[in-house]
Amino acid sequence: MKKTAFIIIAAAAISCSDNKNEFDATGTFEAVETIIPAEAGGIIKELKVEEGNVLKENQVVGYIDTIQLSLKRDQLLAQIKATQSKKPDINSQLDVYREELKQAKLDQQRMQNLVKADAATRKQLDDATTKVLVIQKQITALQTQLNISTTGIDDETQTLKVQVSQIKDQLAKSKIVNKTNGTVLTKYAEAGEMAAIGKPLYKIADLSTIILRAYITGDQLPSVKLNDNVKVFTDAADKTYKEYSGVVEWISDKAEFTPKTIQTKDERANLVYAVKVRVKNDGYLKIGMYGEIKLLK
Repeated sequence: MKKTAFIIIAAAAISCSDNKNEFDATGTFEAVETIIPAEAGGIIKELKVEEGNVLKENQVVGYIDTIQLSLKRDQLLAQIKATQSKKPDINSQLDVYREELKQAKLDQQRMQNLVKADAATRKQLDDATTKVLVIQKQITALQTQLNISTTGIDDETQTLKVQVSQIKDQLAKSKIVNKTNGTVLTKYAEAGEMAAIGKPLYKIADLSTIILRAYITGDQLPSVKLNDNVKVFTDAADKTYKEYSGVVEWISDKAEFTPKTIQTKDERANLVYAVKVRVKNDGYLKIGMYGEIKLLK
């Protein structure tokens, strides 16, 4: 999400014709603007945004074509199902050998009893014992083989599941979701257009509070501190002013030369400091509108 600040160089205090130096600084209002980009590529199917609309954070305002992504997801899910069907049933395959081992151990025990009764030879007992050992090795080998096969299938399935997760993420990003509360300032795209990842769709700014940027001189700097309350004035009808309460939220820590187009309260001042005053907006204040600051002594 790309953010830009709407900045217009503000004029320092301009004396009023009726009351010279009535205000301590003059500037323009600005707001933090957020450009909402497309997070997926494709045809924009819907974009319910118009300039001046007030949107809420996380509000879905449209979507980008997702047919190909949906088909790819379904294909991967089918592959997962087919791959899992190849997984061997370890217990059922081992049960056959387990039954043979059980019978071989019975034969071994029987031969031991016969040998004790001198009814069977030692070689017959050895053959019965060997058969038990062979079946045990067969079970171990088969179990190892089946475990390797199962692990390979599980790994293959996990790879497919990761791809499904990627597709789901892309499907989620195909929804155009507003990122912040605010008012739509500019619309850059329309439904039916092709969107690429990162393409700007619209620009939005929260105008519930707005910032007045102005410049003060070095002589005024000791009188201004962070979180100071100030009075802010804007032009109203019949050469009157609307008054607002403002709070100083930023003071530049670096002096800069007075721009040629700016007159300061003390026109001899060469260096000025930028300040930002946050003002609660009643809907009247607009970006780019001029405002005046009166410091509270």
